[in-house]
Amino acid sequence: MVDPNITARFNEIYDSTYKVVLSFITARCKKTDDISDVAQEVYTELYKLLCKRGVDYIQNEYAITLRIAKHKLYKHYSLKERLRLFIPMTFKKEDGDEVSIADLEAEVSSAEEEVVINQLVVEKARQFLRQKPDDVKKVFNLFYDVELSIPEIAQTLSMSESNVKHKLYRTLKELRAHLQ
Repeated sequence: MVDPNITARFNEIYDSTYKVVLSFITARCKKTDDISDVAQEVYTELYKLLCKRGVDYIQNEYAITLRIAKHKLYKHYSLKERLRLFIPMTFKKEDGDEVSIADLEAEVSSAEEEVVINQLVVEKARQFLRQKPDDVKKVFNLFYDVELSIPEIAQTLSMSESNVKHKLYRTLKELRAHLQ
């Protein structure tokens, strides 16, 4: 049985550090597709640490979560590179087309028509954004997923505010045109 104090302390640390940790990870990830994986690994490790050491172990929650994030980023990319030597990242379908493992998504088994249409629009937007440079993807991620303000994004990514605005608004305009 899990101690309710551990769960409460974990939720408290998660709520107070999530934006900072996600900003840190976003700024340092090589690929934007890896951001959520690394963030999940960070908080899984934090929970394990709380279970092992207890709620009183963590004195500075920002320091410990950022240290875990730094470690997980290193491990994530070094492991990925090592696996690439042994596991092919693409395979050929029956029709001869080559498919990347990262691009595979679960099929929708049974869903209402509106949900399916919304998913198609979201997927079309994701495909459009995948073709954009990493700095544009990071701006979008920080603005829409992390909900940082433009000045906070500029500071996190070491860009000017006008550059962040330009990337965000130009890409939004292109995305709207693409979806119509």
